[in-house]
This record gives sequence, structure tokens and C-alpha cells, in this order.
Amino acid sequence: MKLFNLNTHAKIVFTWLILSSVTIFLFAGLSINNIQNKLDKNYAEFARLMTSAIAYQTSDLEKISSDEKIKILKDKYSSFIKENEDISFIEYKDKNNEIIYSSKNLPQDEENTILNASSPVISNGTIIGSVNVSFSGKGVKLIAYEAKKSLLTIFALTWLIFTIFLILSSSLMAKELKKLYQGVKEISTGKFGYKLESGNTDELTDAFNDMSKILSRYEELNIEQLTLERNKLEAVLMSIINGVIVCDNFDNVVLANSAALKILDVEEKNILNTKIQNFTDNHGQKCFEEKIEEFKDMPIDLRENKPVEFNIEAGKKTIKAIISPMFSKMQDYVGYIIVLIDITRETEVNKLKNTFISNVSHELRTPVTVLRTYIDTLCHNSDDFDEETKKEFMTTIDTEAKRLHTMVNDILDFSRLESGNTVLKKEYSNLSELVMQNIESIKILADEKNIKIHLVTEENLPLVPINIESIDRVIRNLLSNAIKYSLDGKDIFVDIKKSSDGQNIELSFKDNGIGIAKEHLEKIFDRFYRVENATHTIKGTGLGLHLVKITVEQHHHGKVTVISKENEGSTFTVILPLNINENELI
Repeated sequence: MKLFNLNTHAKIVFTWLILSSVTIFLFAGLSINNIQNKLDKNYAEFARLMTSAIAYQTSDLEKISSDEKIKILKDKYSSFIKENEDISFIEYKDKNNEIIYSSKNLPQDEENTILNASSPVISNGTIIGSVNVSFSGKGVKLIAYEAKKSLLTIFALTWLIFTIFLILSSSLMAKELKKLYQGVKEISTGKFGYKLESGNTDELTDAFNDMSKILSRYEELNIEQLTLERNKLEAVLMSIINGVIVCDNFDNVVLANSAALKILDVEEKNILNTKIQNFTDNHGQKCFEEKIEEFKDMPIDLRENKPVEFNIEAGKKTIKAIISPMFSKMQDYVGYIIVLIDITRETEVNKLKNTFISNVSHELRTPVTVLRTYIDTLCHNSDDFDEETKKEFMTTIDTEAKRLHTMVNDILDFSRLESGNTVLKKEYSNLSELVMQNIESIKILADEKNIKIHLVTEENLPLVPINIESIDRVIRNLLSNAIKYSLDGKDIFVDIKKSSDGQNIELSFKDNGIGIAKEHLEKIFDRFYRVENATHTIKGTGLGLHLVKITVEQHHHGKVTVISKENEGSTFTVILPLNINENELI
């Protein structure tokens, strides 16, 4: 509602007009009535004196005859009546109260009478008659009329002067109040420092301008402090590695740090000032709606003591979200904060660990079961088998023992090579001979699938600084994988050569097997990762290629690459540098 407007001004003026008019007319009525009373009183005294004067002038008519007396009375009374318009008629009575003469000729004369006065006629101390005079009051009426008119004029002029003064004063006051109201309105909108123009109320204007100036200075200091605090808060939030989203009490997003935008894969303009419940992932699913409603349905004290934690799927990411309430200094609930933690990697690792444990358990169970079965059979029933059968049993036991030994070594090597403190000592070795030894040792597995391994070696290859044991495991792992995933009768090609710049040795293993789908290529070297396709029937722990990668890249400063297409085979290439730090050599 406005502080002051034209309607209010009009109401004030109208009220003044009504009240002043009633007051003026009341005072005027009382004054006129008082004047009338005084006039009536004075007129009665005037009538008495006039009657006495007429009676005195007729006191010498006692010894005159009746006819002559009547004539004299007629002349005198006619003269009195002509000279005094207030006299309606005059009657003369003798001492017996009989009318001797009356100037009343018409009934109207008596009707026009407003006052009668009587006075005895005395001659030589004796009452000889009486005079009755009737007064019409024309004079007093005229005087009363003029007095009333003058009084009303005076009151009307006084009322008019005060009314004009009020209108002018109220108009000026309304103008000043309107100007003041405008100034207050400007300040209420945050325009501190707003100044009023000088007017009729200089003191009020100066006081307002001083107040506005003080508020402006205070605002500048306050804004600087608030800006500083806000900048500090934003700097802290933006530097937090986890995502932070701040929502007000109406679920509108008021702040989101860069980590949150990156985790949710959204631009700032597309999430600020929107309701968090409406946020959708790449598949159009609302990620937060259900949990936000659950959080808001909780009592305030429970929200404060027990933040809501849940996981959401946003695209290909798994995100842990924690919702906590936000309170002001006065402990008023003003919104909530959502902390986002990208646990995609941890989720995948946990999944891979579970898969690894399952695979290892299965892989270990098989050789252990075979070993126990064959050993138990030989221990209790060896006399029932010939030497050839016993030899076959021992060969199977030896194979399964080696397989078990290999798996245990993989697990131990994984733990050892993952440690940042492990340093593998290297020596210059003939890489071609090491590859040939592994081909010979693994030939039996290739023969089972009718696979031939072709080795192509560039002439005059230099010695390579390697840790023989770990690189031997790399070669054996890549050869065994090539055999495992090759189809029967499909050959394997091993190529050793110098790189084009002469700084590295490139060792490649090419098979013509089932290949690797594109979506698995980026993760093929991750620990515990196994491709879930037709290859799931092939046994393994999911550690082999990971050990290859960390051995070559982390401990030999080289590189491992893979080129593969599904159903077209794969080529794994190991690049080893020829020059290394002397401290790494034996």
C-alpha cells in the first residue's frame, strides 16, 4: 500500500470541508441567534421609549374638546407613523380605557405587528389616559438581516481563507510526502545513496539525504564483506575435488562447483536456477527426484543427524550422493547441500575384484581337485595301474602343479609389481633368444591346437636392458594368450625389430583368433578385467595383461599397444627402450 497518494489527499480535504462547514455554520447560527436576542431586547427598549415619548407629547390634550382632540391626535399620530416605519398603528385611550382615537385602518396593520407597547398619559401628575403603540419591526429586521449577512460573510471568508490555506498546505505537504515516499521506495529497492531535491521541508530533506548517504556507505562496506565471504566460499567449494550442489528451500540450484558439473556432465547454465528433482541423465531418467522427496519427508532433526546417502547412475557413471540440511545462523532451515562422489572406478574395481576372487577360486579349485584326485588314486590304488598309466597320471599332476604355480606367481607378482617401492634390476640380454626359449616351452600347447608359431627377427639386433624374469613372464603371457584365443590351425606370428628412430625394440605378437570388440579395448589391460563374450569359457584370473602393462610401462619405461578387430585377430606390441638409467642396471 502506498504511504500517500492523491486519493488520501482528496479524502483529507473533503473531510476538512465537511467538518469546517458544519463548525462554521454552527458558530454562525449561534452568533446570529445571540445577535437576534440582543436586537430583540434593544428593540423592546426602543419601543418603550418611543411609546413614552408619544404619550408625553399628548399630555396637554386634557382641556381640549373631543373633536378637536381627535383632530390633533390624528395629525400627530399620522406624523409619527410617517416618520417611523416601525410603527404600525397608535391608539389613544381615555382614563376609562375607552379608545378615543386609533390609526389602525386595515387588518394587515395588526398582522404586521410584532411588538405592542403601552404608556400612561400624565398631566399635572394625574393619569388622563394611555397610549398603545404597535411596532412592525421593519428597522430591526433590516438591521438583523444586515448583521446576519455581514456575519455570514465574515464567517464564509474566514472559512474560505482557512480552506484555501489547508488545500495549499496539504498540497505542499502531499508533494513533500510523495517525494519522501519516492525516496523511501528507492532505498527499499536497494538504491542506497538516493538523494531528494531541496523543497519546502529542507530539514526533512537534509535528514533523509544524510540517512541515505550513511546507508550507502554501510552498503558498500557490507557488500564488500559479503562479496569477500562469498568469494572465499566459492573458492573453497570450487577447489573441492568432490562435487557440491547447493539448493535453496524451494529446491532451486543456487550453486554448483566445477567438480559437480564434470561429474554430472552438465553445463552451469543448464542446471543453475532449476529444480534439482528435474535433473535427468543421458537416458532421460530423473536421478534425484525420489531421494530428494524422501529427504524432505524426514523431520528436520532427523535430517540434521542422519544425512541421506544413495547411489545414482548418471550415464555410465556411478555417483554416491550425500544430502545434508543447511541452516542459517538463527538455525532457520534454508535449504540443503548435495555432495557428489564419483565412485565409478571403485565400483568397477569392486566388481572386478569380486570377479577375480570368483575366477581365482574356480581356477584354484580345478588344479587342486585334479591333484588331490590323481594323488589319492596313486596312493591307494597304484598297484592296479601299469607304468604307462602311472606316468600319465604323474604328467597330469606335474601339469596341474605348474598351472597352480603359475597362478600363485601371477597373484604374488601382481602384489609385488603394483607396489611403488619395487625396483626391477635389469641387464643387457638377447631378446631373440628369450623369445625362442618361450616358444619352445609353449610349443606343446600350440601343437594341441595345430598352431604354428613363426618368429621373424631383424638382423643385428642390439642387446636390450631388461629384467629377464619379468620380461620372460610378459613373453610367455602374450604367447599363451595368442594360443588360447586363436582358432585351431591358425598360425601365430612373432616379430622382433628396431623402431624407426632406432631408440627402441618392438616385439609384436599377431594371432588370427577371435579378436577383441572395440568397447573392450580401452579396459583390456585393467586388473581383473575379463571380456564377457565367447571367451568366458577360457580360464584365467584377469591379471595377465595387467601384469604385462605394469611390467613394461611402469618398470621398463616402455609401452604396450593392441590392435584388434572382432573375429579378425589381435596384435599386441611391446616397445622396450634401448637406453635406460644406469642405476637400474645390475
